[in-house]
Amino acid sequence: MQSCSAKERSSISAAFDAAGDRRRELAVLETEDLTYTYSVGTPFEKTAVNNVSLKIEEGEMIGVMGHTGSGKSTLIQHFNGLLRPTSGRILLDGKDIWADKNDIRSVRFKVGLVFQYPEYQIFEETVYKDIAFGPTNMGLDKTEIDRRVRETAHDLGLSEELMERSPFELSGGQKRRVAIAGVMAMEPRVLILDEPTAGLDPAGRDKILSHIKSYHERTRNTILIVSHSMEDIATFADRILVMNKSELFCFDETKKVFARADEIAAIGLDVPQITKVFGALRSRGLDFGKEVYTVGYARELVLRELRERGGL
Repeated sequence: MQSCSAKERSSISAAFDAAGDRRRELAVLETEDLTYTYSVGTPFEKTAVNNVSLKIEEGEMIGVMGHTGSGKSTLIQHFNGLLRPTSGRILLDGKDIWADKNDIRSVRFKVGLVFQYPEYQIFEETVYKDIAFGPTNMGLDKTEIDRRVRETAHDLGLSEELMERSPFELSGGQKRRVAIAGVMAMEPRVLILDEPTAGLDPAGRDKILSHIKSYHERTRNTILIVSHSMEDIATFADRILVMNKSELFCFDETKKVFARADEIAAIGLDVPQITKVFGALRSRGLDFGKEVYTVGYARELVLRELRERGGL
């Protein structure tokens, strides 16, 4: 077999790099000038989302932030067609999801939405049947349904012995995981979770987030998590989308968003405690930069400073 010359290898490598760049540029989910107004033409008319344009790429973990009434919940309900825009478009893989309204059901299989407190929507007689409900409605065969149920249950830390138990016998945290697993088992291209840790104690919250990360590592699907907890978002998000007064305030890399801590606070949102601590240190002349938003990163910075000063 004749080997490639250095020039040919360079050309092949460049072609692969270009193909990779094109894939990264292709948004899995996109909005174009999205606007939604409730109760149009009535005294109660209100614009909940105003002229929002954004692109979400394949495989990203996105944090969604905004105070109550900012428009974030209305925005995410557009992503799988629960709401139809007053104007503008939602694109899934480059195609307008409302181009054919008869196809909206298939969109909801591709973009899964887990509402807040999803455990209240559990209804099947066993954990297995509840997780299998979505895949069954997709018309999949029994072998594929079984694979999805068991893989997703494993991702969510639900043991085999729980599969034949009634979900109503489980703890609150376990019920939450069963409900989330039911949407995950549909293997949507995009998974949206609205406040998945709401009402849970710290241990339960950490467990849910850990399992969501495991699912993401296995599937590499795109995940959006709406949360009021800055600490939660800081630990998992590649980028953060911030809504304010019905408009897109910012959508950027996590470290860049938290570097704008003062602006975030000015619109009524909080920032991670560690960011506040390092902000106070900066005001006292010990400047580690504005991009400190996790305890792990803060620890690295402090240790580095101590080494440079000969303290370690």
